[in-house]
Amino acid sequence: MSREIIAILRGVLPEEVAEIGSALMEAGITKMEVPLNSPRPIESIANLVQACGQKALVGAGTVLSLQDVDRVHDAGGELIVSPDMHAPVIEHTKKLGMQSYPGVMTATECFGAIRAGADGLKLFPASLAGPSGLKALRAVISSETPIYAVGGAGPDNFGEWIKAGASGFGIGTALYAPGMSAEDVSARAKAIVSAYDQVV
Repeated sequence: MSREIIAILRGVLPEEVAEIGSALMEAGITKMEVPLNSPRPIESIANLVQACGQKALVGAGTVLSLQDVDRVHDAGGELIVSPDMHAPVIEHTKKLGMQSYPGVMTATECFGAIRAGADGLKLFPASLAGPSGLKALRAVISSETPIYAVGGAGPDNFGEWIKAGASGFGIGTALYAPGMSAEDVSARAKAIVSAYDQVV
């Protein structure tokens, strides 16, 4: 079962990322991003691709430029997630055969991203729109376009978001924070997967 959960490993170190990625996969989370404002992120992405890339979708978050997309591509990453909607980044990502999930908040941004070729949308910060904001967007955005709720969505309210039209979730500190062991991440991941499975 492929769960629509993207693990956001902000602050992860290259030395620990393979073990943490393996713990996530074992728990049932097979989509992972290393935000580019983490320490040595490209090294971490390369290590994560090597450890998990055959069974997981691995890439980067906080991707803001075409140069960032190139660096992630060269490291073997296949997923590009951004906090904003920047058409050139989306177009370049697609040109390289990678998956693009730009950050959006308004209908204008949503349709701009879709027209640029985005594979799906990252509603961010989701807490600002709330499930009611997502429901309003879903009135005009096809259910075929995945929308991930990121920032303010978690195991306590998965059901509410899915009912409003969320396709999936990006989960950060509820899954991983700097200094956590692979065992800590495993326990959190299992609890999040369990909560997700109960409502989908």
